[in-house]
Amino acid sequence: MAGVNKVILLGNLGADPEVKYLEGDNVVANLRLATTESYKDRNGNRVDQTEWHDLELWGPQAKIAEQYLKKGSQIYVEGKIKSDTWQDDQGQNRKRTKIRVISFTMLGGKSEMGSNPQENAGMSQPSTNYKAAASPAPSTSGPDIQMDDSDDDLPF
Repeated sequence: MAGVNKVILLGNLGADPEVKYLEGDNVVANLRLATTESYKDRNGNRVDQTEWHDLELWGPQAKIAEQYLKKGSQIYVEGKIKSDTWQDDQGQNRKRTKIRVISFTMLGGKSEMGSNPQENAGMSQPSTNYKAAASPAPSTSGPDIQMDDSDDDLPF
């Protein structure tokens, strides 16, 4: 039986993207995403519970993140869980779990994406979907980006 490894998150960035340019024209961006759930406890008090997620974007997605995303940006993310294991300087086994982003959608208005109007000139809508072709590992050419600009004729 085949397994499914899919993650869907909606949250806000806790910091600006950290972008690294690697050899062979590879680019990687690391993001910290906060998701917050609210509920009322037994006494009727509102309780906010925030989880932090480490996101990893490759290739053209990383460049888009560097250009348009900043601390506080709200994004919708689809991806998969990936775990890294290593030994630290003291010889202790360490493990880190992150989300490898397959696609993301920037939410909010154009003013949230950058203060320079020319930066947003290529943005046709406030919400734009960036989807990478599924690949087991980043390639030197990078994943393909598809912009979802479909206009449905739905009455609602």
